[in-house]
Amino acid sequence: MTYDAAIIGGGLVGLATAHRLLEKSPGLKVLLLEKEATLGFHQSGRNSGVLHSGLYYKPGSEKAKLSVSGLQQMVAFCREHGIAHEQCGKIVVATEEKELPRLETLWQRGNANGLIGLRKLNQQEIKEIEPYAAGLAAIHVPQEGIVDYPGVCETLGGLIRKNGGEIRLNARVQKLHSENGEKIVETSAGDIRTKFAVACGGLYSDRLVKASGQKPSAKIVPFRGEYFKIKKERQFLVRHLIYPVPDPQFPFLGVHFTRLIHGGIEAGPNAVMAFAREGYRWTNINVHDLLESLSYRGLWKFLARYPSLWTYEIYRSLSKNEFTRSLQKLVPEIRREDLETGGSAVRAQAMMADGSLVEDFHFEEAAGTLHVINAPSPAATASLAIGAKISEKVLTQLK
Repeated sequence: MTYDAAIIGGGLVGLATAHRLLEKSPGLKVLLLEKEATLGFHQSGRNSGVLHSGLYYKPGSEKAKLSVSGLQQMVAFCREHGIAHEQCGKIVVATEEKELPRLETLWQRGNANGLIGLRKLNQQEIKEIEPYAAGLAAIHVPQEGIVDYPGVCETLGGLIRKNGGEIRLNARVQKLHSENGEKIVETSAGDIRTKFAVACGGLYSDRLVKASGQKPSAKIVPFRGEYFKIKKERQFLVRHLIYPVPDPQFPFLGVHFTRLIHGGIEAGPNAVMAFAREGYRWTNINVHDLLESLSYRGLWKFLARYPSLWTYEIYRSLSKNEFTRSLQKLVPEIRREDLETGGSAVRAQAMMADGSLVEDFHFEEAAGTLHVINAPSPAATASLAIGAKISEKVLTQLK
């Protein structure tokens, strides 16, 4: 059997792509391949479960466009299928004078990107929304919220099967090559033939480019984010979502507070380089992954560009006291003893040879293939919009 499209990767972007293909072209022969025994096992199932609105992203970028439309699509999808979600809103807080101009930049970006209901807050208005938060000023983003992303993955999987698609678990892709105008996808569960292959490999996206005989334009360097949870008796300190103003010198959002959709409050994540692409703890070391990262000149240029920041991230990872101090900038009453160990996740960050990080969503296309090279946050929120975009490209080539 020759499939019309084979989707590699059973995370949110891969699932959304398969779903949108079957929606747009009923009867299409679609196969989704996932190397794990369950869907959404890595980034899609381990993130903080936030519905992002598009506040941070440069107007006109793929991230800005797809996160704004993706949020609307994700909320509608959750309503239609009864998936737990809530648009509870968040505040982005400036705690120092030097952050006020950056907060104003976020305000301008949010409005340029079409966010609805943004509101500037003074100190008193911050307290009205988050009584225990501290800040000089803030932006209230009412569209943002929380969601059950594992539930989204499960629902998408069910819809794919219901609409005639096929899902194969425990099928690790090893190689892709062309034969007689078709793509042969070699997997641990056998070879398959397809007219078009879409690779949504997340942490392995660059290796899938290599496996198809191409040279990846960027390298995936894994960064681990670690979380604490607030003990139940102290969860009153946070009502919804509290974020800092991002540091422009570092490409991550900074530690923050998130209310979880099924209860509890999460604090984090930090950002430290992982010693394995699936390195969820310091003790998870994959020699091949680590040597591959350390031999990449782009990583050394990145580390040279941000020496104080990455060393501080390591220190904060190893010091609960320092992690607590970071959180106290947003909520001064949080204490070390309020925190208990939470989960962790690994972000697939695409990095260029000059040490710069690929900030926008990034795709690479060739005849019969499309690779999703970079799809970090807010890809979970934007997944249905990303899937729609990819499916249009696939159907255009198939026609």
